[in-house]
Amino acid sequence: MRESAFVKQNKARWEEFERVVKKQNAAPPDKLAELFIQITDDLSFSRTQYPESRATQYLNSLASKVHGEIYKNKKEEKNRFILFWKEELPAVMYGVQKQLFYAFIIFVIAGIIGAVSTAHDDTFVRLILGDGYVHMTLENIKYGNPTKVYSSGNEMNMFFMITLNNIMVSLKVFVFGVFFSLGTGLFLFYNALMVGTFMMFFYSESQLSQALPVILLHGTIELSSIVIAAAAGFVMGNSLLFPGTYSRLTSFKMGAMKGLKIVTGLIPFFIIAGFIESFITRYAFMHWSLKTAIIGFSAFFIVYYFVLYPIQLKRNGRI
Repeated sequence: MRESAFVKQNKARWEEFERVVKKQNAAPPDKLAELFIQITDDLSFSRTQYPESRATQYLNSLASKVHGEIYKNKKEEKNRFILFWKEELPAVMYGVQKQLFYAFIIFVIAGIIGAVSTAHDDTFVRLILGDGYVHMTLENIKYGNPTKVYSSGNEMNMFFMITLNNIMVSLKVFVFGVFFSLGTGLFLFYNALMVGTFMMFFYSESQLSQALPVILLHGTIELSSIVIAAAAGFVMGNSLLFPGTYSRLTSFKMGAMKGLKIVTGLIPFFIIAGFIESFITRYAFMHWSLKTAIIGFSAFFIVYYFVLYPIQLKRNGRI
């Protein structure tokens, strides 16, 4: 690559690095560390290809600035937890809005396919959900409580089992991204297919109006979190597919770190969803206003924190 082309390709990113470093309020340590990795990668390439050029001198100076900023602003870990939730995770989410949108579209399409397939094929629901679950649900419908499955068992045992299962699902949908995003896409598709099949099954039994609000009590957070975890998987998978100017290994490390931050940030949301499913969803016949309040607040909080809040921080120049 000619030096002029190298500079033109990366100039905008270098200027962005300079703006971050020059901010009066220091950028988050992890953000600075990420910048340092990117700059040193460019510097290594420049030293190899253009050892005596002005571009190499410039990158060397910029790398020194970033390195100095990292150690000058190194703080105690006591503020690390707060900083993660206030800035680091939202900063990552701002950069993955496209992947989040793709994950949402896949979820919706797969859900529709599941619903349509169930509506046109009586055997499809048993293929996806299993005969045992279908028979159990039909029995519950017969006795007037279609969502009785959520009230069976000890609350605390359910809480631990459900929360652990949800966390494992999110880890799987993320880790499968290592297969060049295809694994994440297929895993998300299958889970959404189950959701669509599940909903249409209740609709075909004329129970959707009763079952849907009950399911959404915990499902609003649970299903949204799985979609967000899929976005994390796409980030990691795309880092392998599209490394850009970085080596594939460097790109993968950066993508995996971003994805891991997202999945780690989802753990409290899975705990909340598990709590709701274990201790609240079992009261299927609670007043509709209480159901609406829980579902509405859950949906607002998810959309605000993972979509609107990162945009707000970006506009205010905080990320």
